Amino acid sequence: MNYIFGDSRNEEIAYYRDFAEKKLRPYVRQMDVEEKTSAHIILRLKECGLLGIPMDKKYGGAGKDFVSATICMEELSKVSPAVAGIINVTSELATDGIRVFGTKEQRAKYVPQLASGDKIGAFAITEAGAGSDTAAVKTTAVLDGDHYVINGSKIFITNAELSGIFLIGAQTGLPDGKRKLSMFIVEKEFPGFAIGKHEKKMGIRASSTCELILEDCIVPKENLLGELGKGQKIALICLDGGRVMIAAQALGIAQGAIDETISYLKANAAQTDDLINKQGVQFKLADLQTRTDAARLMVYRAAILWDQKKNFSREAAMAKLYASEIANEVSRECVQIMGYEGCTTDYLVESMMRDAKITEIYEGTNEIQRLVIAGLMGLKA
Repeated sequence: MNYIFGDSRNEEIAYYRDFAEKKLRPYVRQMDVEEKTSAHIILRLKECGLLGIPMDKKYGGAGKDFVSATICMEELSKVSPAVAGIINVTSELATDGIRVFGTKEQRAKYVPQLASGDKIGAFAITEAGAGSDTAAVKTTAVLDGDHYVINGSKIFITNAELSGIFLIGAQTGLPDGKRKLSMFIVEKEFPGFAIGKHEKKMGIRASSTCELILEDCIVPKENLLGELGKGQKIALICLDGGRVMIAAQALGIAQGAIDETISYLKANAAQTDDLINKQGVQFKLADLQTRTDAARLMVYRAAILWDQKKNFSREAAMAKLYASEIANEVSRECVQIMGYEGCTTDYLVESMMRDAKITEIYEGTNEIQRLVIAGLMGLKA
């Protein structure tokens, strides 16, 4: 990435790459089959400070910028997008939501637990019939004395089985009689909170993705995050950062697939009729790398704007849209180049093709990204 940052990030890139190759790669296939992230991997993430990269040191984080978090996301996703996703939800969606919108007391209580990795975080809006449309959320929160009573369920929640702290969206009544989304900080131990079924997924299988069940869940009044009825605003701002991270995840998948394919072709030249030296294959890989590099520029443009505290909603949506579509194209073409070997579990391109699809769906489908981009261009349907 010298063409973006010069030599200033070389040591940092090498650190994340070394972690991915030495700490993750040996266990990727096992975790995919078992559909869970090994406990010792979570411990390594914590020990190496990867769960709090952009969080202030005063909270126990690494005190780095969001470009650093984006680099980590890309490098780990070249090997394990599922493990990279754990970092994204904990350090961005959950922690940043509390850091930006939480009270002084909420930040002091929860951010150090998340930034240090003592607790994993989760972000829960999605329900059956309510994904990108937050207004369709049916989970409710009713104030009862000194606490809220939350009833409802959430689906497809990343990190669910691993998490101790959840940001959960629920409809609340306002003084004017209207109902609007509010966000709450919910601890796993709160009465009435339970983890539901584990989702069986096509890709990102090592990521814990589950249903959440809230039946008369008791949440202290002081755990309302931000203002009452401002949950959609909080969610959208958190998702801007999350979209940059998903774009970096998709970017890592694309680059990882190219790297794996080239490595395979070089190592198996005799068995593949020296495909590495055929123009048809070279041209295809050249095109794929060109598009991947274009995606990289878009991803880091958004991350840099994020660090500069400038509005980056359009750039985040563009990066997520483009990088996710490139990840799908690249991984699919890499499997094609490798032929039947690419379809086997002996090589990571098989899982990369499965992993890539979700990047077009979660944290706002690509159709939603197009709506966001069009809206910020001043276009209206």
